[in-house]
Amino acid sequence: MSRIGKNPIPIPDKVNVTLDGLDVTVKGPKGELKRTLPTGVSVNQVDNSIVVSPTSTKRTSRERHGLCRALVANMIEGVSNGYTKRLEIIGVGSRAQVKGKTLVVNAGYSHPIEMVPPEGITFSVENNTKVIVSGIDKAIVGNEAAKVRSIRPPEPYKGKGIRYEGEWILRKAGKSGKK
Repeated sequence: MSRIGKNPIPIPDKVNVTLDGLDVTVKGPKGELKRTLPTGVSVNQVDNSIVVSPTSTKRTSRERHGLCRALVANMIEGVSNGYTKRLEIIGVGSRAQVKGKTLVVNAGYSHPIEMVPPEGITFSVENNTKVIVSGIDKAIVGNEAAKVRSIRPPEPYKGKGIRYEGEWILRKAGKSGKK
């Protein structure tokens, strides 16, 4: 049995969870999320918590047990607190700004790169070098942050590029020169 899956998920006061078979709808102060869980698990509301359990002892059912518990827990966390990913832009002349809802990144190319956020995601910028991606769906926030990072991934020689805040880049030695 999954160690993660057998833990019940507490429901905060301001969050409302609706279960319809494998369809889970979570409403909270930040918004609403819906998801249809895969077969092989059952989701029940017990008192003020959600319990996910496998429907059989088959391997696929046991595999999906912990996954479904984590997905529902992430939905509840997202509508109550939200998720953020912070990125740093390092390099001379590299910067970012927000125009309307669009993120405009100057990262050493001949043209600025514009990114339009999907619904539910917001971009913000601090000091022209720190990009903050925020929203209520953990997967979409992580995906958009990865897209921003892929504009100019950090390079190993000088460390220039876009990296997650606190990310450690393995540095390489440059050319050693003539002997």
